[in-house]
Amino acid sequence: MATNPNWLEVSLVVSGELAEAVAEILARFAPGGVAVESGVTYRHDEDEGTPSGAVCVRAYLPIDEKTEETRQKLEEALYYLGMIQPLPAPVFKPIADQNWMEAWKEHYQPIPIGKRLIIVPAWLESPDEKRIPIKIDPGMAFGTGTHPTTQLCLELLENYFDASLSLITPHLSLIDIGCGSGILSIAALKLGADFALGVDVDEAAVRVSRENAEANGIAAEQFALGVGSVPEILEGRFGVRSAPLVLANILAPVIIRLFDAGLANLVAPGGSLILSGILAEQAESVISAARAHGVKLVENCQTGDWVALVVR
Repeated sequence: MATNPNWLEVSLVVSGELAEAVAEILARFAPGGVAVESGVTYRHDEDEGTPSGAVCVRAYLPIDEKTEETRQKLEEALYYLGMIQPLPAPVFKPIADQNWMEAWKEHYQPIPIGKRLIIVPAWLESPDEKRIPIKIDPGMAFGTGTHPTTQLCLELLENYFDASLSLITPHLSLIDIGCGSGILSIAALKLGADFALGVDVDEAAVRVSRENAEANGIAAEQFALGVGSVPEILEGRFGVRSAPLVLANILAPVIIRLFDAGLANLVAPGGSLILSGILAEQAESVISAARAHGVKLVENCQTGDWVALVVR
């Protein structure tokens, strides 16, 4: 049975300089606001994305007895703007209402990692009782488990704990630099760590990490969290200055800067440092930075363009 349309979508693809003026016109008639979508380019390793190319401006008009009148007024306003600078004709498309949150959730499915882990969206039950579930609510923080860098880290973590626990090493602890969603620390704690300190420069990431930890049944005393990075840890702000295992799943240029800030000093004697978020062509520069600070490469893993390193 077909669903009756509830909304009339109106969209225009324009240049970046016209996008703001078009959005302002659409906003007069669209009670739910206006979406502006643009292409993104990455100018350098640390660029989070710079808008480029054509821009699609989109809004939704409720379908009711006033829809036709609203459409005419909207087209008239766009016509007058087009007299100043040419505009493409607006595209109108009827849209059926739906539960957007449920539709969004359909994109996330459980992801098996390594031999023993499985990442499970927080609203689902694990389909594999033999694997250790890591429940994550995909939100604003980086690290939902879908990215190769996170998956590489999780596999290396699993290997680390399998090897360490086989030696019956007591009181395993770790420090997670740039903890994001908390996924790595949560996985480590479920694999057998006693304690984790997670820090991030983004306060929202710290909050999301705490929420994800609670969803996984991780006690607050097991997983300390705070806003900060390497310098704050070395200052003793979080009560922990070093650990046998340190994680940094960030970006290669940031990792190199963190080495200069004292990253290697966080690793207890004989300990390991798992580094990820590194593009293949950047790996050698990270390895060189590690060597310059007294740590050597022991493992190099790659998936596609991404590399994760274990140094000791």
